[in-house]
Amino acid sequence: MSKQKKRWLQDYRDLFAFSRPQLGLLSWAVLCMVVSTIFDGVSLSMIVPFSDKILSNSKIVVPTKLPAFAELFIDKLNGMSQLNLLVAMAGFLVVMFFLKNLFSYFQGMLMSDVGQRVMRDMRIKLYKKYQSLDLEYFSRKRSGELISRITNDVGMVENAVSYGFTDLVYQTLQIILFSAIVLFIYWRLAIIAILMVPFISIPIVLVGKKLRKISTSTQEKVADINSLLIETISGVRIVRAFGAEGHEVDKYSRQNQDYYKLNMKSIRRTLALGPATEFIGVLGGVAILLYIGRQVIDGVLSFGVFGLFLGSVMMMIRPFKKLSGVNAIMQKAFAASTRIYEVLEIEPRIKVDPTAWQAKEIRDQVEFRGVWFRYEDAEVLKEINLRCRKGEVLALVGPSGAGKSTLVDLVPRFYDPQKGGIYIDGRDIRTLNVVSLRSLIGMVTQETILFNDSVKDNIAYGKMGASYDEIVDAAKKAFAHEFIMNLPKGYDTYIGDRGVKLSGGERQRLAIARAILKNPPILILDEATSQLDSENERLVQGALDMLMSGRTVFCIAHRLSTVKNASKIVVLQEGRIMEEGRHEELLANMGLYKRLYDIQFQA
Repeated sequence: MSKQKKRWLQDYRDLFAFSRPQLGLLSWAVLCMVVSTIFDGVSLSMIVPFSDKILSNSKIVVPTKLPAFAELFIDKLNGMSQLNLLVAMAGFLVVMFFLKNLFSYFQGMLMSDVGQRVMRDMRIKLYKKYQSLDLEYFSRKRSGELISRITNDVGMVENAVSYGFTDLVYQTLQIILFSAIVLFIYWRLAIIAILMVPFISIPIVLVGKKLRKISTSTQEKVADINSLLIETISGVRIVRAFGAEGHEVDKYSRQNQDYYKLNMKSIRRTLALGPATEFIGVLGGVAILLYIGRQVIDGVLSFGVFGLFLGSVMMMIRPFKKLSGVNAIMQKAFAASTRIYEVLEIEPRIKVDPTAWQAKEIRDQVEFRGVWFRYEDAEVLKEINLRCRKGEVLALVGPSGAGKSTLVDLVPRFYDPQKGGIYIDGRDIRTLNVVSLRSLIGMVTQETILFNDSVKDNIAYGKMGASYDEIVDAAKKAFAHEFIMNLPKGYDTYIGDRGVKLSGGERQRLAIARAILKNPPILILDEATSQLDSENERLVQGALDMLMSGRTVFCIAHRLSTVKNASKIVVLQEGRIMEEGRHEELLANMGLYKRLYDIQFQA
């Protein structure tokens, strides 16, 4: 088997693997297509008695030997009067077209249902995959590209299953049916007609190769456009502040123009297929017409049988024309399917193992042993050795880019170090069940992440199923209750995308309330009070002091005044630990901490 043929078969296998769970519905849909196709052949066959017997009252003549049941049926038709046959045909046509359209309806409905189910299942599957992938994957991919795969690419596969597969099966059945009719009537000429197939297929294959390449580029361009939209919509304040509306419109226009050009390339090639296949088919049809017309003149076959033969040959052109369109749909779907499988086949480095050790508490300490970490080619952490005992507050300070956030991201296993390891109570966290590990950890980050949901549900994110009283209690401890009650619907107020309807300080207090509600034994604070004014900072810091009591805390701080009372302060620079100790000790050392402290307080 050629490499190209193997690739073709693999493409179809991969594409229709998505519809395998819907095999039952697909089978019923195919059955409806078969019945509908049979009715197509029967309706075309009505040409014979209508032309030969009803209109001209002449006998039906077929040039080949027919099976006994067919000969008997034709003899019966030839023996009927014109009027009786006309009445019988009228009643038969009404019943036949009713059944044909009924089966066509069920076929369309079933295939649409299959397509919608496939799209639903694929989106869920992709979304689940996104939720299982490492943070490193998301740092390398643009949001627009991820969204494009779950919307645009899945939509193309759904289109292939709903419409492409329908036409692929139905039009193939039509070709088989009409080929059988012409073989039945005049097999020598039928072979000539069938030999036309490879010539009709040539433009379909050639254009199909081009369409696949164009479709891949088109889908990548959709990802570019989605990314640009997300950036400009989420950053609309900055766009307005810098008066960059025109610049962003120009960027979007260029992307949109490129997308338009790619689409037009695809459209031109797709539209060219229909006329090309039809023209080749007509050339063959005309040649057959000249030959078989002579047979009618010589009386070898009747006019009605001639009409059925010619009609069947011409009817074969339409399915080929449709199949050329199917090929275009399939090529786009193959490109989309490849992009989807690229995501589904990624193996996350950090996996949830339900059989792994379930971490339920921290009894002694969290320890970093010889930890090295890098993002691709950038070394971020180098030979980190530190220990934070239960109940201690470990503060991380240092210049921007020193590796503070990366260090705390290793504790909940957002990433794994390339060398060394992190240990809780002497056990490597890579041997723990990652879900249970993260259940021990609460986080309040510098970038406050809230969802377009109610205040209540945003706080309850820290403890799913928390009671209303628990939520209110957490909000009070975070000094958020008062401003929440002043919102239009209190705790039921929706706060907009990323909490856009709230001030920075209000958003931060909701994030703190969320962490308080979770009540974790390990707490990670990444500039938790950075968005608060002086008064609120004092109040919330008091709540955090109570929250931190008895817990193991990793606290990142740029304002050194907030870490004076930490159990231990670790000073990082360029990924290395430069100093460790308490506030007074580090000031006395006259090192990096002292320089950072002097810079802040001189300012």
